Amino acid sequence: MEDASRQIQQNMNEIVSEWLQSAFLRQGDLVVVGCSTSEVAGQNIGTSGSEEVAAHIFTALQQLAKKTGAHLVFQCCEHLNRALVMERAVMEQFPLTEVTVVPVPSAGGSMASYAYKHLNEPVVVEHVQADAGIDIGETLIGMHLKHVAVPLRLNQRFVGNARVNAARTRPKLIGGERAVYDQTKENNSCT
Repeated sequence: MEDASRQIQQNMNEIVSEWLQSAFLRQGDLVVVGCSTSEVAGQNIGTSGSEEVAAHIFTALQQLAKKTGAHLVFQCCEHLNRALVMERAVMEQFPLTEVTVVPVPSAGGSMASYAYKHLNEPVVVEHVQADAGIDIGETLIGMHLKHVAVPLRLNQRFVGNARVNAARTRPKLIGGERAVYDQTKENNSCT
């Protein structure tokens, strides 16, 4: 497991570095994190979750949040309808509605369970409209992203054995052929 832990840490460090270089995350952005620790370990989703694996991922993502000022929200598994774990202050800032549940590895998933245990004042909400997201192990985070999602093609495509997808969002382009758009923003580019 020591080699696997080193691999996960290295993969996550590369992903964090790529996110930082992209400069897409801003102060106050919501970033939804979906993660199957089973997939990271090379098993089928939902079969062998690991809070040890979750700890490595959580630690790396906390560094991303610290360096960008973005807020992390951790998606639970389908047994909790993909609810989200976050800090109470974030819930109140946006304002979102709290639901009553405590994620555990067997109902919520190891990543959400670990986050719930390690955030300062954790709460669970049912839905957000996040500015960006990372999906480790194909957990399907799209329901929690704002329109319009733009894929980020990271060079680091795996954490352990799990495929990684990432996205940012941009405002909708409206107005038709006479519309003028601010070209200094990367709102209309596909990546």
